[in-house]
Amino acid sequence: MTEAHPIGLTIRGGTKVYPGTRALKSVDFDLRMGAVNVLVGENGAGKSTLMKIIAGVEELTEGRIEMAGREVHFRSKSDAVAQGIGIVFQELNLFPNLSVAENIFIAREPVRAGIDIDAGAQRVAARALMRRLEQDIDPDADLGTLRIGQQQIVEIAKALAQDARILILDEPTSALSVSEVEVLFRIIADLKAQGVGIVYISHRLDELIRVGDYITVLRDGAITGARAMDGVDIPWIVRTMIGEGSKEFPRTEVASFGDEVFRAEDICLPRLGGGFTVDHLSLSVRAGEIVGLYGLMGAGRTEFLECIMAQHPHCRGQFFVEGRPLTERDVAGRIARGLALIPEDRKRDGLVQGMAIRENLTLSALSHFTRVFHLNLKAEAAGAAEFIRRLTIKVASPENAVSSLSGGNQQKVVIGKALMTGPKVLLMDEPSRGIDIGAKAEVFRTMRRLAADGLGILFVTSDLDEVRALSDRILVMANGRLTGEFAGNADPAAVISAATPHKTKEAAA
Repeated sequence: MTEAHPIGLTIRGGTKVYPGTRALKSVDFDLRMGAVNVLVGENGAGKSTLMKIIAGVEELTEGRIEMAGREVHFRSKSDAVAQGIGIVFQELNLFPNLSVAENIFIAREPVRAGIDIDAGAQRVAARALMRRLEQDIDPDADLGTLRIGQQQIVEIAKALAQDARILILDEPTSALSVSEVEVLFRIIADLKAQGVGIVYISHRLDELIRVGDYITVLRDGAITGARAMDGVDIPWIVRTMIGEGSKEFPRTEVASFGDEVFRAEDICLPRLGGGFTVDHLSLSVRAGEIVGLYGLMGAGRTEFLECIMAQHPHCRGQFFVEGRPLTERDVAGRIARGLALIPEDRKRDGLVQGMAIRENLTLSALSHFTRVFHLNLKAEAAGAAEFIRRLTIKVASPENAVSSLSGGNQQKVVIGKALMTGPKVLLMDEPSRGIDIGAKAEVFRTMRRLAADGLGILFVTSDLDEVRALSDRILVMANGRLTGEFAGNADPAAVISAATPHKTKEAAA
């Protein structure tokens, strides 16, 4: 098999360091041509970082990349494109206000006599690509009018238009229907026959086995398995992904649950183009209970939390806090009823980077420090100082900009801001994202203390070790639905199986 699939690109000793974390640790990776090179690992394992390096979006901190036996340097995406490398990103990289054809050929438009864009030629080429992809999408249609699955097809067409010799597909089927997935697999087979080397990243383990020729497994930035796909099964992938042990976040408090503090009944969030992002979902949380909501990208977990916080007006179903219906229609009303959200992206949605630590902490609870028409600055400073102490936030001064803090301490500020509103239920979306292992342990100890004080916690994560170690109860989502419920520290293979949406074709259609 290896003779038929020569190595087209090699990475040796690949290391990528970001402030506070090593995303890749001395990675050795071979990309074979005329084959599908499957890359698998949990969220945060380093898959997307590795692919961004190959695609020229990021540069290695240490190590070397070779093609055809010589070292190459990709200092930009255009450097990689010049070497025949294309990438379809996990997050769509398109312009909704431009046409399909304009998106496919943006920055590479055909021109007439070197003067103006040849819109006719662009349209003809786009139509040919749509035929190749077995799609009836009008090249003149505004991209923003297409449903998300069709937009992903346009992203794939954009990569194919570059005649890439190496094509990276990062979660390409996450928004595709069953029929569109079959078309994609036929295109992949065609590209393989032409000698194109394909890197395929997906959480759908059955897809990997079906489409892959070689597999590489990443865990915590290091490669833990690399081999031909012959003989590989899902249990082998799971073992190699998560290892025999798990990250330890030991419980020190004795779990004690009170009455139900939060309930969701039959929550539905319609998806543009049909179907549901959140599909008739019901769950409950008791006081003092930590409920982990586990799932992969596209499962609908973040959207469910957004529904709870009134961020989707067209959401249907009912929420209850302490048995009383939640009728408030805006975020402020939901906060007043005892709900607080720790968002996934703390820098974008949780903090105002240019403001002081004190100001960020008190931002959602200013009414507590208001006297008639004035803000009592002394009371505000005392309140901020109290939460800095309670959460052991390491600060030189509360008046320093919050951007001066480490990632873990910034996350504690976001938690403190939520706690200052006096919540009954704390919603946490990927609470450990972007912080190192020591900071994670501190955040998780904080979560345990809050639960011991009677707070109900519903947290979203795609980290299997974390959901097993932290949760009193694990709920699993796939394609917008609840697909499993487990006790904490459940069998990892069972949790991953419930999260893998290979049994939910009707939801994807």
